[in-house]
Amino acid sequence: MFSINNRTIVVFSTSIIIEQVQLDVVTNVNVQWEKVSQVWLTCRDQGLLRIGSRVPVFLWLLIADQFLVAFLVLMFASFTDWLDGFIARKFNQITSLGKVLDPSADRLFILATLIGLTVNEIIPAWLAIVIVARDLLLLIGYPISASHGYGPLPVHFLGKAATFALLYALPLLLLAEVWPTAEAVILPLAWGFAYWGIGLYWVAGFVYLAQLRQLISLERRSSPNI
Repeated sequence: MFSINNRTIVVFSTSIIIEQVQLDVVTNVNVQWEKVSQVWLTCRDQGLLRIGSRVPVFLWLLIADQFLVAFLVLMFASFTDWLDGFIARKFNQITSLGKVLDPSADRLFILATLIGLTVNEIIPAWLAIVIVARDLLLLIGYPISASHGYGPLPVHFLGKAATFALLYALPLLLLAEVWPTAEAVILPLAWGFAYWGIGLYWVAGFVYLAQLRQLISLERRSSPNI
């Protein structure tokens, strides 16, 4: 037979208490993290407010020749946007609004950078015109898509690649102004990304229009009265 003394009882009781404390801690952490995640999700759904505040500040800094501060603001915005997307994917909190706001935020930052760099004659005007002209071309397709009951088309990987290239090119061009002693290294990289970004941007634009045309054609075939 086993003899149970006071020491055994104390050890057994202590182990139970420790396990309960660990369980309570884990449960509390999970609850608190879920609350944080919900708060972050709410912030994502209010992303329009963030877009409306950061983009004008960034543009004003560029026009005011505050290139270093503008570059830091851009880096902070890029980091928070990356963190935002990481949390959304990690905890499956991707929203329909976020799918619309994220590409819109990217385009607004690109537009703000183009305006600021063009005003300060850091980039030629044709670069801004070529990029903006592509977005204007796509604007023609939006009301057509809406009139047929379609929302925004899914982001194509070519569009993602183009935006990625431009979001590297324009900050690098800005960095060359902040760090002129390194422009011999920075500018070739910046213009390489810029040319690739412009090319892919236009190719992606034509892909979107082709997708829209295909959807409308399929709709007409299925509904001869349209």
